[in-house]
Amino acid sequence: MELQLTPAEQAFLHDKKVWVEAHLPKDISDKIHAGHRLHKDDMQRWAQILGKQGWLGAAWPTQFGGPGWNAVERFLFDEACALAGSPRIIPFGPVMVAPVIMAFGNAEQQQRFLPGIASGDVWWCQGYSEPGSGSDLASLKTKAVKGVDAKGEHYIVNGQKTWTTLGQHAEWGFFLVRTSSEGKPQTGISFLLIDMKTPGITVRPILTLDGEHEVNEVWLDNVRVPADQLIGQENQGWTIAKYLLNHERANIADVNRSKRELERLKRLAKQVPNGEQDGHATALWEDFRFRDQVVALDVDIQALEMLVLRVLAAERDGKKSGVEASMLKIRGSEIQQRLSELMMQAAGTYSLPFRYEANEQGWTGDVVGAAEYSPLAGTYFNYRKTSIYGGSNEIQKNIISQQLLAV
Repeated sequence: MELQLTPAEQAFLHDKKVWVEAHLPKDISDKIHAGHRLHKDDMQRWAQILGKQGWLGAAWPTQFGGPGWNAVERFLFDEACALAGSPRIIPFGPVMVAPVIMAFGNAEQQQRFLPGIASGDVWWCQGYSEPGSGSDLASLKTKAVKGVDAKGEHYIVNGQKTWTTLGQHAEWGFFLVRTSSEGKPQTGISFLLIDMKTPGITVRPILTLDGEHEVNEVWLDNVRVPADQLIGQENQGWTIAKYLLNHERANIADVNRSKRELERLKRLAKQVPNGEQDGHATALWEDFRFRDQVVALDVDIQALEMLVLRVLAAERDGKKSGVEASMLKIRGSEIQQRLSELMMQAAGTYSLPFRYEANEQGWTGDVVGAAEYSPLAGTYFNYRKTSIYGGSNEIQKNIISQQLLAV
């Protein structure tokens, strides 16, 4: 396989880099390069800029308003965005539920929901995991009972979801619910779209180790959902969920942002904390053992990029991938964790204060580079989860062994 970009692809990448440089707000890119907290306004502002250009749904086919880019072009556009310091697109709307609506939804559902996703105006969340039903998603217990009243057919939903990322901002959510208890657990699951303002929905914050409110519990107490918000057929949810998870796992690899963070790691490792130049304080970059670890990580990122390009080239040529989504998820999440670990090591004790509020008020203390050091502990804690969400890495290894090594 030829991994060199064609002249047309090089021109495409150059064009998109120029566009991103002209349209990405500097206050947002500054936060990204320093590892500082992003607010909803930051993330949605960039999404809406892309939406106006018709590029938020980069993977969407033209019939649904997408740009019609092939898989390699989408990767190159993501590279232009990531290296410039753009926020990662919140995937729940444009990357996850939109392809489901396109593939399994009817025309009315497509016309109703896709425009708000494409514009970046409507924020979505995902209701999959439950207490005790994370990796074993088929054991979920949130129940939806079908009924009819004066307003028509509907489902009454009761249950609890957890680890709902950014659900506090969401206007809509897509939920897996149990509509039947007969047969295998997988056969009784359905896929519902639910307005998060519906009476009976309660969103409660879960504060994580980094002190952030990123994930939530979502309680559903007699929530009435119109039956026309069922995607696909009743009890088809497991098939839809597997389709969606392949999109999520490939997205988790996020190799372009790992390339950007590798450069940040090198920059941090070359700084001397407190700016001491008395002959005793040296940057960790001078330690060849540390540099060996950085070089090994650099090689792994390049290898991951080659795997991504192989998968995308096959997709561009109309070939379906097999276990590659699981492979990308495993390697991508491990690399992200190693990046956060090495950044902590580079900054040493100066990485310990991670009060985002202090950063936002301009705190620098007496430490050279404090604005970059102080968020590192929070990032380290946050990235412990990357090997778990989207299907834990242990589960992904089981999938690979079952599909690739089965005899």
